[in-house]
Amino acid sequence: MVLDRELNLAEGEMLLVDKPKGWTSFDVVHKIRSLFHVKKIGHAGTLDPLATGLLIVCTGKKTREIDLYQGQEKEYDATILLGARTASFDAETPVIEWKSTEDLTAEAVRETLAGFVGYQTQLPPMYSAAKVRGKRLYKYAKKGIEVERRLREILISSITPTFIDIPHVRFTVVCSKGTYIRALADDIGQKLGCGAYLESLNRTRIGQYRLADAVSINELVCYRAGERKQAI
Repeated sequence: MVLDRELNLAEGEMLLVDKPKGWTSFDVVHKIRSLFHVKKIGHAGTLDPLATGLLIVCTGKKTREIDLYQGQEKEYDATILLGARTASFDAETPVIEWKSTEDLTAEAVRETLAGFVGYQTQLPPMYSAAKVRGKRLYKYAKKGIEVERRLREILISSITPTFIDIPHVRFTVVCSKGTYIRALADDIGQKLGCGAYLESLNRTRIGQYRLADAVSINELVCYRAGERKQAI
């Protein structure tokens, strides 16, 4: 555990942080910056505010390695709701379309999930941090503006259903950099003909780094408080 040793964030640290729900990735960076008064800091791979889980934060000299971490394989635990669609493809925006799931079977869901394994192209959702003409897509989306986006090639290495109780479906997905799980949820719903949106998302792994080894914001706060107390 990283907190079992003394941290030197000014010199350079790579922290595994468990991002809380409702926080942006920048909120986590800002909190650590203010806690430790570190100037050079950044994160390796954005998580949406409603998502939780592993966020790699680098400080000092370690910020040079951010691109290395960003390019690594990701693993997520996702839950989707079938029979409904939202503009953001997750629970951030209201449901705009409902369809019946009465005739859906668990086997049909499993077959559809399996069909997404492999290389494919994906269109970044409008509600995302991807940039077009130097501006984040979600800023266009919140103004009701839809802009042209380029398809990206992604790789879904595996999708393993862990719970199916229609309309709720939970699965573990292993994928490449740049994969939008919200867009995957919408694509799954479209394939099934009923629509779907992402109810919850938890990132559990980035490359060899796992959520089980991450620290919470509260642990960092307590560590900093103890560090200050020792200095008095």
